[in-house]
Amino acid sequence: MPLDQKFILASGSPRRLDLLNQVGIKPSRLMPMDIDETPKKSEHPRSLARRLSLEKAEAAFAAVKDDLAWRQSYILSADTVVAVGRRILGKTEYMDEASAALHLLSGRGHWVYTGICLVTPGGQFRQKVVETKVRFKRLSTREIEAYLASDQWRGKAGAYAIQGIAGSFVQKLVGSYTNVVGLPLYETALLLNGEGYELAGLWPEN
Repeated sequence: MPLDQKFILASGSPRRLDLLNQVGIKPSRLMPMDIDETPKKSEHPRSLARRLSLEKAEAAFAAVKDDLAWRQSYILSADTVVAVGRRILGKTEYMDEASAALHLLSGRGHWVYTGICLVTPGGQFRQKVVETKVRFKRLSTREIEAYLASDQWRGKAGAYAIQGIAGSFVQKLVGSYTNVVGLPLYETALLLNGEGYELAGLWPEN
């Protein structure tokens, strides 16, 4: 992989940026895409994650395809969906939404789906959806109230971020931890390596 190969992250998520930095990727450009994330009628959570990641990648690709400086970049997008069965728990902006989500998740299992989409320098689209099963312990009224007061639920799918206080709620996790944070690193690396973006070449030497 050429060292000057440009990498665009079609997301404004600090968590996704941190995860990429963790494996040596420092995006050349951040391009959060403002798209309608409303689920379609009867849309399965897995299908929603796949569709939204594709739409974000398509929007970013359309924005740079005629720009000589950026059109041959790698573009990565992602979207994470939290669901109990087929019920999708969106990003919570209000405390009553967060409270309802936490009461629903308390003492039961739920799924976290992350759709990732990679656009290659040649304009090819590669997609993957990763799922993780998470089970919360039964939350007391005191724990829910204290967590709501922390404000860590705001803007989070399912009203929680596993890398924060809510990590102490997780009784069991089956699958990828980084998927729940917002970007499954193993699968992302697999897509990148398969398209000639060799991560190991970015790692520092002693």
